[in-house]
Amino acid sequence: MPAEPAPPFLTPTQRRLAAFTLTFLSLLGSFALLIGAVMLLGQLVGFFSSVIWPLAVAGVLALILRPVVELAEQRLRLRRTSAVVLLYGIFVLCVSGALVFIFPPVIEQALTFIANLSDYWARASVYVQDHYPQWMEFSKRQLANPTIQKIADSLSAEFTGVAALAVPSLKAAGGGALGVFAFFTHLAIVPVYLFFFLLARGEPTRKLGDHLPFLSPDVRADVVFLIREFVIIIESFFRGQMLIGFILGVLLSIGFTLVGLKFGLLIGLVLGALNIVPYLGTIIGLATVVPLAFFQPGGGWPLLGLVLLVKTIVQLIESWVITPKVMGERTGLHPVTIIVAIFFWGTAFGGVLGMLLAIPLTAFFVTAWRLAKQKYFAAPHV
Repeated sequence: MPAEPAPPFLTPTQRRLAAFTLTFLSLLGSFALLIGAVMLLGQLVGFFSSVIWPLAVAGVLALILRPVVELAEQRLRLRRTSAVVLLYGIFVLCVSGALVFIFPPVIEQALTFIANLSDYWARASVYVQDHYPQWMEFSKRQLANPTIQKIADSLSAEFTGVAALAVPSLKAAGGGALGVFAFFTHLAIVPVYLFFFLLARGEPTRKLGDHLPFLSPDVRADVVFLIREFVIIIESFFRGQMLIGFILGVLLSIGFTLVGLKFGLLIGLVLGALNIVPYLGTIIGLATVVPLAFFQPGGGWPLLGLVLLVKTIVQLIESWVITPKVMGERTGLHPVTIIVAIFFWGTAFGGVLGMLLAIPLTAFFVTAWRLAKQKYFAAPHV
């Protein structure tokens, strides 16, 4: 009589539980390896930042300006070198015009703003003391609490650390004259890198596949596709954000000046420049213009309402008209994803560099995941 087969080692429920546990642990391990790799990359980028950031800035500018050079070649029938020299000449003329017509009032407003900060603080203190004396008394009592003082000191130390991370070159240089000299030296080399980058013809990734013969054809095709997608994302994102920031800066400067906000030109241009990091200009803008409008001489609620109206109108124009026209759906990222990405990559890469690259890097990883899911993890069709 044949022996009965041995019962299975695991029941179906236990097998499903074991499979789920192994899958979860593998995903958790992969995520941990990814985070470790990103942190290691951030450390390497921070260590070699003085070499990387001039190359990165020149590379991004080359991607943005390459269509302009090609247009000058085709329309004006210029050689590549002549087109690049013409672009540099136009840039010098624009900078000269800005130095003559825009920089003097901006510098004057910046110096006046710094000089009047103490007056604004005094007006704010007097206003709070007159209208909310109980809140002032409560604040004084709480600030005298040793626990609150300890927390405040800790937050101050954290803020100082974040500020140091935001400008790693100044931190490394100790803020001395040597560090300033090194910064301007690195800045001066950017046009040199940019000149040679612009001289290169064709797409930057056109021969990338020829340099990857050790990969199988399918893997090589995927790698080339992802790198090309990343270059396209970088190009479209920074070109779009710079154009949007310029338009926003002009609109905000005009609007703030017309409604009577002091330092309107300075604040509008700064907020436009900060727009290259999504939502940063909006957050800093509200934190800046609200107290300035309310506490400036002749300000108060009417001026604050006008300033907020200008900010709202410009923000609506940017969200509904400018961004859809300029950017379209290039990144396809949810606003919450964008905010989390800015904090994540800013922490990983030690400050501003990570914040600038947050959206392109996140969009690249989303594209890579979609490709992997479609090619390697899709359920087979029956």
